[in-house]
Amino acid sequence: MAITSSMKNLLKIPFLFSFFLILLFVTFILINNSQKSPVFSTTDISQHVSTTSHDDHISNNKKNDEVGVENLDGKMRQQNDLESNNTKNDEVGVENLDEKMPQKNDLESNGTKNDEVGVENLDEKMSHQDSATPFVPVGVNSTTKSNDELGVENLYWKLCKGVVAVDYIPCLDNYEAIKALKSRRHMEHRERHCPKPSPRCLIPLPDGYKVPVPWPKSRDMIWYNNVPHPKLVEYKKDQNWVVKSGDYLVFPGGGTQFKDGVTNYIESIQKTFPEIEWGKNIRVILDVGCGVASFGGYLLDKNVTTMSLAPKDEHEAQIQFALERGIPATLSVIGTQKLAFPDNAYDMIHCARCRVHWDGDGGKPLMELNRMLRPGGFFVWSATPVYRDDERDKKVWKAMVALTEAICWKMVKKTFFDSAGIGLVIYQKPVSSSCYENRRENNPPLCDQNNRSNSSWYTSLDSCLVPLPTSSTGNTYEWPAPWPQRLNNKPERLSQITDAEDVFDEDTKHWAALVSDVYLGGLGINWSSVRNVMDMNAGYGGFASAIIDRPLWVMNVVPISGPDTLSIIFDRGLIGIYHDWCESFNTYPRTYDLLHSSFLFGNLTQRYDMVEVVAEIERIVRPGGYVLVQDTMPVLNKLSSILQSLRWSVTVQQQQFLVGKKGFWRPDEKA
Repeated sequence: MAITSSMKNLLKIPFLFSFFLILLFVTFILINNSQKSPVFSTTDISQHVSTTSHDDHISNNKKNDEVGVENLDGKMRQQNDLESNNTKNDEVGVENLDEKMPQKNDLESNGTKNDEVGVENLDEKMSHQDSATPFVPVGVNSTTKSNDELGVENLYWKLCKGVVAVDYIPCLDNYEAIKALKSRRHMEHRERHCPKPSPRCLIPLPDGYKVPVPWPKSRDMIWYNNVPHPKLVEYKKDQNWVVKSGDYLVFPGGGTQFKDGVTNYIESIQKTFPEIEWGKNIRVILDVGCGVASFGGYLLDKNVTTMSLAPKDEHEAQIQFALERGIPATLSVIGTQKLAFPDNAYDMIHCARCRVHWDGDGGKPLMELNRMLRPGGFFVWSATPVYRDDERDKKVWKAMVALTEAICWKMVKKTFFDSAGIGLVIYQKPVSSSCYENRRENNPPLCDQNNRSNSSWYTSLDSCLVPLPTSSTGNTYEWPAPWPQRLNNKPERLSQITDAEDVFDEDTKHWAALVSDVYLGGLGINWSSVRNVMDMNAGYGGFASAIIDRPLWVMNVVPISGPDTLSIIFDRGLIGIYHDWCESFNTYPRTYDLLHSSFLFGNLTQRYDMVEVVAEIERIVRPGGYVLVQDTMPVLNKLSSILQSLRWSVTVQQQQFLVGKKGFWRPDEKA
């Protein structure tokens, strides 16, 4: 029996040897084929996309170079912006930086079709639907990084729907909240009413939208199709606000009070009161009820930066016109809440027929101007009560005289311009509180600083006067140095904060070096196309200061959850605003060319969903515009994944800088 069993085992050896040879042959074929397969291959438009990993996708019979994907150091790199699928990197000026290659998704601008590069059109809104196909984003770091590992959900995008979708501003177009208001008497319906949760739908583009007219030409003319609102053309046709000319909207520099043109109006103010020196002692201005912002637009020639302000009201798209022109502007209203600016900020406040009842509600609107106006600053008011004698105007003027005397404003000039048929009055705010103390009546009273919030974010208007600041030596307030020395001088307010002066110096040096050495030359941003810039967490305004010589302007945003540095920014002669990035920003869609942040997202992701913030960035940035983020690699990986789902081109350089460029892609489906 033992011999028989051994013989049987010997007979099995040839069979096992043959099986082993066959197994080796099959393994060799599989390995050979795998070397010809791309690291990442996309499915045909009609096929289902797997949500498990990039390597599980079925090939669409396109080689790596046909879809612009390379195998580099185990990293997955996709490039979708080539003129043809056979274009090489060096032919389109793409370089490898920090072992990362830019990913370009601007398919629509270069004529490449989605199905030519194996990219699917996505549904618009970011919400989960079992019947829809999820987008699996291209990873920045590695093909093995999944959405779950990055903390990113599979994203679905749909277009916002509704009659206002093209110009949708979530916190100002919340009609359900507006309908529920108990009163609109004090412009409550023009204030912020943010939806919860924040919307994740994408804003559709206007039909015929084009890359905006570049600055400085844009100050005088913009594409009509970009802001297709003709109402003001007809409504203000006799006042030369805006004129339609062919494919353009043209801004002749007229206005309700600018009958001789805005240039003559600006010159007349300085001639009337020479103490006003444009671009020297007067650098930052708030223009309330700005119309199409021609006043601020033409003051730029004088080295004056004006924050043009108006509500979203029946004067259709006036702030949208301003921002499309490249003029600093924001949407807001003097209603029941403070404007999102600090105390003692503006050198001048201007109102030309701005339709604000300054003496209304016990004088709270004018006391809000008093709060924001720098001690010694000026209020220029050009309106019919200044120069007309009908009963209504005389009544308003009498009330204005009483109120300005009560808050210790001095009338320094009142004049009438015969050629234009208009007049104006110039008031000056006191520089010390002595006048307040010597009033016959303590009405309005001084604010109790111990019980008063320093914040102006969602805070009710004061019915009291804010005590005036003093210098570090206890003397009266000192006006900032003339521009441009003012930009780099240490603001007086810094002396009240421990070690703040040293931090300010280091911050200024840091941003000067970073902008010069990295931002302007090393990140692939076409700065010549950048006009409207937002710094999402501005600190002391170092980024804006370092880039001051370029033909652009910066909206310096100070998040309410961080240190309050906005007063310092205004002291430097820059402009800015408070904001909470858990909510939508008060601006129209497609209004900024570049959004910048430095280590913002890592600190704030504990408070909000990054996807919602990216959706807001996508709403604000123009097609062809950029986001520039400095942060940690885990944050940049997650941010890159979300941006790529929006078909943005994304590059990460030096392990800390992300540059995303927005294309013209829009999903087909509506939310």
